[in-house]
Amino acid sequence: MREFHCEHALLPDGWRSNVRLRVGPDGRWDDIRSDQSADGATRIPGLVLPGMPNLHSHAFQRAMAGSAERFGRPDDSFWSWRESMYRFAGAIDPDSLYAIAAWLYVEMLERGYTRVCEFHYVHHASDGSRHANSAAMSNALIAAATDTGIGLTLLPTLYQRGGFRDEALAPRQLRFQHRDEEFAGLLDSLAARSVNENFRLGVAIHSLRAVGAGPICELLDSELLRTRPIHIHVAEQQREVEDCVAVHGRRPVDYLLDLVDVDARYCLVHATHTTASERVRMVASGAIAGLCPTTEANLGDGLFPIEDWRLRGGAWGIGSDSQIGLDPREELRWLEYQARLTSGRRTVLADAAHPAVAANLWSAAVAGGARASGADGAGFAVGADADWIAIDVDDAAHSANEPESILPAWLFGPSRAGIGVGVQGCERVAAGNHPSREHFANGYKAALARLRERLG
Repeated sequence: MREFHCEHALLPDGWRSNVRLRVGPDGRWDDIRSDQSADGATRIPGLVLPGMPNLHSHAFQRAMAGSAERFGRPDDSFWSWRESMYRFAGAIDPDSLYAIAAWLYVEMLERGYTRVCEFHYVHHASDGSRHANSAAMSNALIAAATDTGIGLTLLPTLYQRGGFRDEALAPRQLRFQHRDEEFAGLLDSLAARSVNENFRLGVAIHSLRAVGAGPICELLDSELLRTRPIHIHVAEQQREVEDCVAVHGRRPVDYLLDLVDVDARYCLVHATHTTASERVRMVASGAIAGLCPTTEANLGDGLFPIEDWRLRGGAWGIGSDSQIGLDPREELRWLEYQARLTSGRRTVLADAAHPAVAANLWSAAVAGGARASGADGAGFAVGADADWIAIDVDDAAHSANEPESILPAWLFGPSRAGIGVGVQGCERVAAGNHPSREHFANGYKAALARLRERLG
């Protein structure tokens, strides 16, 4: 067992001093105590926070981030951006996916994400033909996470149709498609590999428009998924809501909640366009809202009503989604800022009992993200993943030296202090740098050059 000591750490019940943390053989916190000596323990310098789970990622989109920022048509929207994404996805193979994901995971670690939930739907060759190894693309993601040291919750994604009316998939979507028995076989093969805490297996349903009611119910009734995390895109776009109402007479969240017994294992990604009554049902189910503010803003999705969600006691976490933003601070800032812009007030995601906005945001996102990733606990708690980040308390951007002041200065201010990062009780980043960043950066650059050649 390994033991660590930090002068100040953000525990579930607030800031504590002289915290001693012990890591068990499974990479989880085994014992946590405050007001302890540092004798015999490894010191974690700085202000120490629990590591941040990234609950929603499409790794391959890192290589196209920023490439669609050019006027093409007056009605440019998520749906036109999606066509650009399909074209780009068509050039991805297992080798390029590995190189892109490995560099992405280095970038995530260097910014404080310690585990990533990979919503993975690019399964096959670009023409829809099957790779000789059906798990080739999944294996590329697993290898990238293993080699970089980030925790991975892999979410193989079921994708079968082109819309709510059972439309056939377009040719550019065929590489996402699985028949029911194929998908079950993929899950079984990956479950056999899911033997350690650094790699977990869950499942994703791409969306209600992409999978019919029968396959959803059959999949979720399988014994393999009884205790695993389940993710789904839902109510991201107004058109999606309108199509669901036209076909099923209900909005997407209501339709989903009527269809299956949603519980605390579920992460409803985006859930942007929900009514108050739908949110009441979501909170009652225990589902997590998976929020990706930088992507939702980039695609013009709309604003999730985070203030209402918090007041109702809803759980939530953050994700980088399309990789247009890779800093958890940016996602958290924009959740608070969008609440301020819509309400005309400040410090919206706080109250008299919990006045510290930065600590509220970090702790809530860690708790929701940990549950969405299939962890048994969150933050600095016994049984949770032994992940941390450490902020340099000597950074010139900080205006004070108390934990209550340093955290908001780092989260909301212009600080560029390099952080230290640990995953599963092992240091992965020191002073803001991953030890193998140059190696993975070179691999990423080479993969981009091959992709540009394929895309012309």
